[in-house]
Amino acid sequence: MSKINLDILVRKNILEMNSYSSARDEFENKKQKLVFLDANESPFQNEINRYPNNKHIDLKQTLLELNQLSNGQIVLGNGTDEILDLIMRVFCNPSSDKIITIPPTYGMYDVIAKTNNVENIKVPLKSNFTLNLEELKKSFSEKTKLLFLCSPNNPTGNSFSRKDLIDLIESFNGVVVIDEAYIDFSSNSSLVSLINKYNNLIVTQTMSKAFGMAGIRLGMGFSNNKIINYINKIKPPYNINLLTEKRALKELKNIDTIKTNIKIILDERNKLIDSLNELSFIIKVYPSDSNFILIKVDDADLRYKQLIEKGIVLRNRSKELLCDNCLRITIGTPYENELLIKNFKEL
Repeated sequence: MSKINLDILVRKNILEMNSYSSARDEFENKKQKLVFLDANESPFQNEINRYPNNKHIDLKQTLLELNQLSNGQIVLGNGTDEILDLIMRVFCNPSSDKIITIPPTYGMYDVIAKTNNVENIKVPLKSNFTLNLEELKKSFSEKTKLLFLCSPNNPTGNSFSRKDLIDLIESFNGVVVIDEAYIDFSSNSSLVSLINKYNNLIVTQTMSKAFGMAGIRLGMGFSNNKIINYINKIKPPYNINLLTEKRALKELKNIDTIKTNIKIILDERNKLIDSLNELSFIIKVYPSDSNFILIKVDDADLRYKQLIEKGIVLRNRSKELLCDNCLRITIGTPYENELLIKNFKEL
């Protein structure tokens, strides 16, 4: 079992501060009918006049059971981006500490680093989009507090080998953040099962992709109790609103429907890959372990504009490292995918 002294990694001011506490954090009596005159809310009942219960017990329990984890091993965020930002605030001193990322990858890591005045050391993937373990390990230092690894990766679509990820977790003397936004579409299993083995591991997931709830902005962070407590210490007390919580619980009751939709997307992904490989102006279709496909075309700017004119919006990733003339295609419904191929053929 890998053990790192987390207190050394956490910012001194975070260790010493007290978290915000509302009046309702001070009692646990759920049976007694209470008159709430503590939070300056409106007293007129309309189902949303009160602040939400910031413990989110039912929602957390549901998500913990899905991931076979225990109480205290989850934090909820207003989207995963909020959790990533909180992690950086917990561990990285501005103008001093550093993070490591692996371009091309999710762009918000760099945005959050710049927002917090934290240097981002970029260690590019190899040309085949695999991890450059040797160069990554060379970048490790006392100042590198966080290593962000998105697997399956965005925009490349591929997953990194479990062996390589574990190698980095074991060799990095900081905290490794595995972003599993697309894990439900992957043939690889989640690394949440390893958070009890490695105390320097955080796994983030989202309701936005496979669960079909991008509109409610709900992200999850999974780790050991100590790291979760650090994050909760600085987390806004009411970052998850009541409507988000209710809708998430409602949709999670339909887990069989969610699984069916995932299977449809995977089937459609395979069909779409076969169709794309038949088109002459598509130079390469990269392997995908996600709900999107990265393709290399003859002229990405031209093809992107042509499809926009036909009412189809893709993502032009040509400005990303190693993604020259690349377009990213999200897997749509069977009808949308057929429409895409029809328009591609007309080009």
